[in-house]
Amino acid sequence: MTNSIDPGQHLWWLASRSMGVVAMVLVSLSVALGLAMSGRIVRGPGVAARLKTVHEALALSGLMAIVLHGLLLLPDPFLHPGLAGITIPFALPARRAGVAAGVVAGWLAAIITLSFYVRSWIGARAWRRLHRWTFAVYLLGLTHTVATGTDAGATWLLAMLAISTVPVLVAGAHRLTTLDRGPLPART
Repeated sequence: MTNSIDPGQHLWWLASRSMGVVAMVLVSLSVALGLAMSGRIVRGPGVAARLKTVHEALALSGLMAIVLHGLLLLPDPFLHPGLAGITIPFALPARRAGVAAGVVAGWLAAIITLSFYVRSWIGARAWRRLHRWTFAVYLLGLTHTVATGTDAGATWLLAMLAISTVPVLVAGAHRLTTLDRGPLPART
């Protein structure tokens, strides 16, 4: 008789973990592209409009992956987080700080992503100030991943996080250097 593990018992957990990894990659790409756009790394006729569309799609896809990451935990037979556990920071007793970082990152991602659609109402200046929090979303997401993930120490996950961090660091460093040169010209 063999001692085998039934993966069906872990289906919700596995699906949630998968969505968490997808969310982290999409958020990384969105943040990197947003920083690249604000630092004018890529230029050319019509490029800004196309990049804005891609950036928005990445942000919305990342937000959907975050939502699915949380929702897929609800039916998990072992964790039983409940709606409060996936929506209220520190409500889930397991790995409180790491889970809270993920919950806060999720809420911030929702607010910032959905701000695309109220930019004309809140004004460009307030929208830009709000968008500065995207880096916090990214850092909180990283914290959540390495502090709570069951794969946190796995080589494949650490490699994926490192690879997806490089574009954020490069675009972020470029953006910081453009700040030293004064304000960027207005977008057309």
